[in-house]
Amino acid sequence: MPWDLKNLITEFLEYLEIEKGSSQLTVRNYNLYLKRFLKQSQIDSPEQITAEAVRKYRLWLSRLKNPRGGNLSSSTLNYHLIALRVFLKYLAKRDIKVLSPEKIDLAKIRERQISFLEGNDLEKLLAAPFQIKQEDIIKLRDKAILELLFSTGLRVSELANLKKEDINLKKSEFSVRGKGGHWRVVFLSNQALYWLKKYLESRTDVGSHLFIRYDRAAEGAEKSVGKNAEEKGLTPRSIQRLVKKYSKVAGLTKRITTHSLRHSFATDLLSGGADLRAVQEMLGHKNITTTQIYTHVTDQHLKEVYQAFHGRQRREH
Repeated sequence: MPWDLKNLITEFLEYLEIEKGSSQLTVRNYNLYLKRFLKQSQIDSPEQITAEAVRKYRLWLSRLKNPRGGNLSSSTLNYHLIALRVFLKYLAKRDIKVLSPEKIDLAKIRERQISFLEGNDLEKLLAAPFQIKQEDIIKLRDKAILELLFSTGLRVSELANLKKEDINLKKSEFSVRGKGGHWRVVFLSNQALYWLKKYLESRTDVGSHLFIRYDRAAEGAEKSVGKNAEEKGLTPRSIQRLVKKYSKVAGLTKRITTHSLRHSFATDLLSGGADLRAVQEMLGHKNITTTQIYTHVTDQHLKEVYQAFHGRQRREH
């Protein structure tokens, strides 16, 4: 009996969720990518996934437009191909004859440009919530968010998923579940711990989310949180927007995102002499090659130190 590709994809997505412990976001993305492959290729059985079918799919993806009207980035194109690779590995594991995943080459990606903050620019961003007129509870929440992002290097989705019960204010560390369902320990700086306490002490709601949204139209920020507090947690998109807002308030000219604070966290550690393996663990990277994107940044930092201080006495004479 021939295999039905749609059913196999459904079983694959269930496998990701149950057996691999993948996040709902990962499962949703893989579902989107594989549905696009089915739609473009018009095939319905595994044996029809040929090298030629993949080539035509790559060509179609290269011409596909994103919501802003531009072409897909190399990274996004690769996400589609990786989803197909992982699906083929799953089929092979089930002894279903299929194209070898190794035959799908990924697109070359330009070296990533790391955006990070340090020194005065970092301090300006962290202080920004108190530079504009808004409810005190919002100032405290946003200050705690910025300090937590820089202190822990959390991904924005990891931060948005935090619940109050996840944090023990008597300790300066807690566990977080990251990509692939992997747990790691993250640490709070004294500043992050201080502002997190201040924020939580100011809350009177019963919501379980660590960071909640407030309705500015309500009479008093706290009135936005009632019996539906469970639905009021900040979304990753909301957190991204507030970081963008405060970068403008701080007068920063370069583009700053939530990931910029994750980059700043890693760069700060490596510039201070931290071991690359330790930073890998703290970031929750599966492979150290991912962490190595920061080494050229820290190498540049060392070069600047060298140029500033080496041979100073000779220059002064």
